[in-house]
This record gives sequence, structure tokens and C-alpha cells, in this order.
Amino acid sequence: MTPKTMRAARFSREGRRLRVAEVPVPAPGAGEVVVRVEACGICLSDVHMIDGTLPCPLEQVTPGHEPAGTVARLGSGVPFWQPGQRVVIAPGRGCGTCRHCGDGQPCLAPQVMGQDWDGAWAEYVTAPYQTLVEVPDSVPIEQAAICADAVATPFSGLIDRGGLRPGETVGVWGVGGLGVHAVQIARLAGASLIIAVDTLEAARRRALEAGADHALDPRTGGFREEVLKLTDGEGLELAVELSGVGSALDQAVSSLGRHGRAVMIGMSPESIHLAESTVLFGWYNHSVLGHDGYTTRHLTRLMRLLASGRLDLTRSVSDVLPLEEITRGVERLRTKEGNPVRIVVKP
Repeated sequence: MTPKTMRAARFSREGRRLRVAEVPVPAPGAGEVVVRVEACGICLSDVHMIDGTLPCPLEQVTPGHEPAGTVARLGSGVPFWQPGQRVVIAPGRGCGTCRHCGDGQPCLAPQVMGQDWDGAWAEYVTAPYQTLVEVPDSVPIEQAAICADAVATPFSGLIDRGGLRPGETVGVWGVGGLGVHAVQIARLAGASLIIAVDTLEAARRRALEAGADHALDPRTGGFREEVLKLTDGEGLELAVELSGVGSALDQAVSSLGRHGRAVMIGMSPESIHLAESTVLFGWYNHSVLGHDGYTTRHLTRLMRLLASGRLDLTRSVSDVLPLEEITRGVERLRTKEGNPVRIVVKP
């Protein structure tokens, strides 16, 4: 039995206020599951929603979209899931009103937990049963939680959207909470050369520890020439931008070789401007792709990789905080205090 009330971190759009409050425990609707949250990551997009850089569609909401925990209660019509099962939740769902919802095609206006409905900086959260993925007993719940964005988004971005193939050369711009995992994923997928790019020396060191072959400062003069030198004059086959900085995408595209692909995963309200001429863009057959999100299929594969030991996220959980310290965790991520990968809340 679930209690009637719970603690949750509530964000008010007016005044940009975040505070822990006692609120009712959500009841599951048809096809929904209530999950007792045991861990939830703090993402930079949460920080940007709180500071107003990214829009918040609701007047008040409980943030948090990287949750893992145990099934607590089932709504009507929920198959196979049972109370007590360990799960990680993919935080997206269809809008339920567009013509694509229900026919297997991508929703035209997908919704995100912690933005469009109450998220998991709380003791309990609801989610459609189709978004749950089982967490093996051997996988620490904090590592499972951060897979629900910090790992799954670059995983799908590199493997599916970017089409990374074994033996290719890869550049990773921005080695923060997503970028450090992009380095690990590129290595797992068999990249022959991984070049990490970040303005912070600590982030560059982290990239090398995660498996990058080289770590460059993007402000260095002759940057493209250095990339060409490291790639035997050919340029990169895949460049992944994870910082959301427009100039970083421009630099990533300029580092591509013929038929190179650039994937932009980082989000910000910045406009995109590329210095490369349309002549060179066409001549080199470059591709620039946007990417966001993933599917439960990606989460399932990540759980297998964690359980097998192929993927190690031990160093990715920088700290674990109680819910009462959520504002402190948000501030630490905003200021990059201690150069965290992911700070996890444990309600």
C-alpha cells in the first residue's frame, strides 16, 4: 500500500522557486504504473528549465526525468509488471491527441516527464507501463537512473542517428554529463579514434580517463589542422556536439572529412550558424543532424551492458543527495562545482 502523501520538489514558474513540499501521492490511471523513486538524476536541462533558459509549459511542476525505483502500484489494464520489480523509466510519452499516436509512428508533440507532467524529484512518480524497463539485480539503482537520459540519449544519438560503425573516427564536443558517456559509447562501438573537445581542463582529463585517445581545447589556434593531423589528413567521420553551443557545432562541422556526419545533441536557445560555404557543404557531402531522446529498446540494451560489465558508470555518479538538498544539487550542477558528471537525488 502506498501512503496518501509524499515529499516532492515543486518548481513554480512564477518567481523561479524550487522547494520541497508535502503533496498527494499520484494515483495511476489506466495503463499507468506508480513507481517508488529510489534515485533520480539532476540534468542540465532541469537546471535550464529552473533558470528560465528553457521553457516550462506548466505553472507548477515536479522536475526530474532520470528515475529508477520499484513498482509500487498498478493501474487498470497493466500487463506483466508486478509490485516490487526494479525498473528504470524512459521519461517520454505521446501526446495522445495527434494523428500519429497509437499507430506506431513518432508522436508529433511528445511530452516529457518533469516538464509536461510531474516528474521524479519525489518519493513516487507515475508513468505509462510501456516506458518501464526492468533493472537487473546486479545493477546499482543510481547507475540505472542516469541511463534514462545521460547515457541513453548519446547512445541512441551515436549509434542510431549518427550511424556509428566500427573503425570510424569520432569527435565529441562537450565532455559533461552526456559527453563523457558519448566517449564511452564510441569506444564500446569500436571507434578507431576518439577526439574529445572541451574548454575545461578537468573535463578533458575526464575524457581521457573514459577512453578518448586525444583531448583538445577548442580555443587552440589551428584547431582544424590538429584534427586533420590526428586523422591522417582525412577529417572526422562522425562529430557529436553535446554542449548546445552554436560555435561548437560550427567547429565540429569544419572538422569533418568527406561524407562526414555531425549530430547535435546539446540543447540551447542559441541559433545555428555554420561558417562553411554551401559549395564546400555540398562538395564534401556533409550531413548535420539534430537528435533528442531514445526508446526503451536503448534502455534495455544499456541494462544488459551494465549487467555484463561492458559498461561501467561507477565514476558517473558524482554524488548522491537527499531530496531536501535538491536546490544545492541544482546549484552545484549550474556552477559546475567539483566538475560533476551526474548528481543523483535519493528521495
